Amino acid sequence: MALDLEEQEQVAELKAWWRQHGRLITAVIVAAALGFSGWQGWRIYQQNQAANAAGLYDTLARAAEAGDAKAMRDAGGTLIESYPRTLYASMGALTAARFHFDKNDLKSAKVQLQWVLDNAPSEEMRDLARLRLAAVLLDEKSYDEALKLLNAAHAPPFEAQYAAMRGDVLVAKKQTADARAAYKLALDKAGQDAAFRETVRMRLDALGG
Repeated sequence: MALDLEEQEQVAELKAWWRQHGRLITAVIVAAALGFSGWQGWRIYQQNQAANAAGLYDTLARAAEAGDAKAMRDAGGTLIESYPRTLYASMGALTAARFHFDKNDLKSAKVQLQWVLDNAPSEEMRDLARLRLAAVLLDEKSYDEALKLLNAAHAPPFEAQYAAMRGDVLVAKKQTADARAAYKLALDKAGQDAAFRETVRMRLDALGG
């Protein structure tokens, strides 16, 4: 059916507008489609990364429990090298550090804990690594280094544990009054953790309350 004059003018205007803006609109649509596709691909990639890292962490944890140092190191090395930004890498390093500490290999424990401090994606992981590194330094009699770590800023949920560890270091330094104050702070911050409160209270009683 033939178009009337007004319709012909509208079609002509539409064609002219499309000639002027069509490429831009097409580019925007293509970019949006590619962006969505890329986002979907990134999500799938991230999910695969997390799944692979989780598998390696499970292998590491099982090896540590079984006392298989080689298998633990192999899994831990791959985990740290291939998936360093995942929480599983930090969890693996913390598990390895505990394994080495229990074996009295303080040097290896410190390496793992320092890696967490330098690379963990969460403040909570770094707070935990700092606390455990202070325990290693206490065992090495590096008291001032341990206190420096324990005096660093940390999240409120760790306050009781940091205070208790500070008390342990101060006892080792024979600073009894300061140790007693630290243990009292630990009790104040301990909340309802009955087991933790009991261990702190025993240490405080040993200093005369």
